[in-house]
Amino acid sequence: MLTQNLGYPRIGSHRELKKACENYWAAKTGHKTVLQVGKNIRQENWLMQKNAGISIIPSNDFSFYDQVLDHSLMFGAIPKRYNEVMLKKGNTELDLYFAMARGYQKEGLDIIAMEMTKWFDTNYHYLVPEFYKNQQFKLFSTKVIDEFYESKQLGIVTKPVLIGPVSYLLLGKEKEAGFEKIDLLKNLLPVYLEVLTQLVNLGVEYVQFDEPFLALDLTEKEKKAFREAYKQIKNAFPRLKIVLATYFDSLGDNIALAASLPVSVLHIDLVRAPQQLNDVLSVLKSDVILSLGLIDGRNIWKNDFEYSLSTINTVVEKIGESRVWIAPSCSLIHSPCDLDNETNEEILTPEIKQWMAFAEQKIAEVVTLKQLANADRGTSAERKLAENIIAQQNRKTSSLIHKSEVKVRINQVTSKDAERLNSFSVRKVKQQNALNLPSYPTTTIGSFPQTAEVRSWRAKFKNGTFSTAEYNKLIADETTKAVKWQEEIGLDVLVHGEFERNDMVEYFGEQLDGFTFSKNGWVQSYGSRCVKPPIIYGDVKRYAPMTLEWTSYAQSLTPKYMKGMLTGPVTILQWSFVRNDQPRSQTCTQIALAIRDEVCDLEKAGIKIIQIDEPAIREGLPLRKAEWENYLNWAVNAFKLSASGIKDETQIHTHMCYSEFNDIIKNIADMDADVITIETSRSQMELLDVFADFEYPNEIGPGVYDIHSPRVPNRLEMIDLLKKAKAVIPSEQLWVNPDCGLKTRGWDETKKALIEMVEAAKIMRNN
Repeated sequence: MLTQNLGYPRIGSHRELKKACENYWAAKTGHKTVLQVGKNIRQENWLMQKNAGISIIPSNDFSFYDQVLDHSLMFGAIPKRYNEVMLKKGNTELDLYFAMARGYQKEGLDIIAMEMTKWFDTNYHYLVPEFYKNQQFKLFSTKVIDEFYESKQLGIVTKPVLIGPVSYLLLGKEKEAGFEKIDLLKNLLPVYLEVLTQLVNLGVEYVQFDEPFLALDLTEKEKKAFREAYKQIKNAFPRLKIVLATYFDSLGDNIALAASLPVSVLHIDLVRAPQQLNDVLSVLKSDVILSLGLIDGRNIWKNDFEYSLSTINTVVEKIGESRVWIAPSCSLIHSPCDLDNETNEEILTPEIKQWMAFAEQKIAEVVTLKQLANADRGTSAERKLAENIIAQQNRKTSSLIHKSEVKVRINQVTSKDAERLNSFSVRKVKQQNALNLPSYPTTTIGSFPQTAEVRSWRAKFKNGTFSTAEYNKLIADETTKAVKWQEEIGLDVLVHGEFERNDMVEYFGEQLDGFTFSKNGWVQSYGSRCVKPPIIYGDVKRYAPMTLEWTSYAQSLTPKYMKGMLTGPVTILQWSFVRNDQPRSQTCTQIALAIRDEVCDLEKAGIKIIQIDEPAIREGLPLRKAEWENYLNWAVNAFKLSASGIKDETQIHTHMCYSEFNDIIKNIADMDADVITIETSRSQMELLDVFADFEYPNEIGPGVYDIHSPRVPNRLEMIDLLKKAKAVIPSEQLWVNPDCGLKTRGWDETKKALIEMVEAAKIMRNN
């Protein structure tokens, strides 16, 4: 019985990659420094897995920004607008790569970044490949080959990881009409074969093909593409051992398809979809190894060894020990690096920590399960099993987890609690009379730049260097400056800037019972952007108002409207590590009641516009359409529960970003937010088409500039986007705002861009 890992975090245990990349972008270091940091992380990861006892170790799971972007560069799928980047003296392949990810605005060039969207139902973002009719591909970047050679020089023959050819195409977007992206398979496969030829020549034994789309609904044409792709690969390399990796859901009606493909190993996710095991076993070919994804790659709870051993034993009895591998459910890039870095018991108590495992601990769990399943029950393995059983039992009985008052309140919730007093058509008239805003009202999504100075204040406050009074004075001064500046440039609806907040989810979790936190539990969201998800371990309850003090202070500084800024219950759920001992819907309802209390308190304090951000509602959608209705029912209801209980005159906003809304537009309308703001600039307002076709009744703020890129757009660009919006959405429904919050941007670019945005709105009002 062997063990394998599908992928490991690439940010470094202390976010070394983030720091190296950001220093490079700021021209503080050269590209050789960035490359060396990447090499160091790769080698540390390989050696750690080898020393832990992993049999099959991955390579090419490292990325400087995004693995899908890596593949686009490898295949030469580089949009023509980036051609000039390489012509600039001194630019390297790394500069081209980062230009595709972040845009490029220097040396006379002004090039927008590639579109970014969520990786299935995770909070990870990938760069969307751009495809054109009859597009040709060629080997451009040899990263996968170079990294295999690098690991081999280290004495480790790794398993290169590639996104499978069908999934890569399905991840992309057709940028012109008249073809389907899957039709490009015949042009793409020769490059895969060229890459595999070089890898085989270097002595590769296993290659992992990630095909997550096998866990989604597929058309017959897409199924045919899978058969053709793997037939060609097998014919070209009959001795190559292909590991076909599926994850995030069950193979479902694709089980027969997956089982028919000529591969050596089939990996399935038994954390998200344990119910598929028997069906897979019934169709598995006699010469195919089954990789059991038993360790949760997307959450931080310890594996239940007794349960996993029972599963392993069942499979071994049916197909034999030699045809079983043990693995995490998916790549561990969705897990923090190392629980041993959590040494502050005031932040993460020993009682809760004993229930947890981060990526390095999950690697150890994989190996321990193999030892236990192989009856290699030495003192160490037996001790770990005993400790695991005790931890599982402690978690079931801990008084930290269950709160009777929370359960009582949940049981008292009725359907009426999730409804506003009147329909939007009635509320809109009341809000227009109460607020008296101009056409094309301008606002931002909430946060302003969190400079190094602001972050240092928070750090000094937490470590005791600053007193509460000193810290509050600094935050108040920064808030005052932000409010006054917004007034000066003419924004219509202001925000307080969120300088007191570390993260849009963590900030709320810190003030809610049932949440705990890590100090170094960082995971990659996109590029150098890392987040430290809160950990929901028990029943959720609000202690006291969470945002009232700073929102009220900001409102006291201005006669203009100040938005109350909250994170919605579904997003808090999705962007946290969630307890796995009760349905997620129940946890979400608990959070919704806490947010509802906050909304009511803000209204009582005179805040007339309240934004409840739900950027994660689309990403939580199950991969299989048959399961959508159940999820959308409880997710939409949770938002409505949080947003109701207030007067018609109080305007509720919500924000969503980097999502395709076509399939769930009715459900978004059912959320009944008075105003929705969405990301649209990278897609050049394409996302608005679905709102127009549906005749979305409420108000919409399509983002007019991309905040995930440092480039500053001019007002003419924004006017052009607003005209595109006006062509499909009545002007009286339109708001003007950036794509997302401005926390990660610098003040210089933020000020320039928002001034241009306000001027664009003024021009639109006069046209």
